[in-house]
Amino acid sequence: MGLALGGETLYELGIIIIFIGVIIVFAAFVLLILSSIKSGRARGGGALIIGPFPIVFGSDKESVKTILWLSIVLTVLLFIVSIVLYLLGR
Repeated sequence: MGLALGGETLYELGIIIIFIGVIIVFAAFVLLILSSIKSGRARGGGALIIGPFPIVFGSDKESVKTILWLSIVLTVLLFIVSIVLYLLGR
């Protein structure tokens, strides 16, 4: 009893996820600009996840710590989802 999704459904789901990601990045950028105008100081960071290895960068230590923890959680969730999907597909 596997999870059967058609190619069109997966394609549409992928496009929707990419679109949501673009909206989130745009909203974060707008919020960063608004907070820097308000307080005069902007903080931020990001992560590039290549396979299971996160590459984290940021403007201060607190941002880097937060992004590092979020990327670790994301990597663990990715492994869990991959294992679950593998077991469902057997």
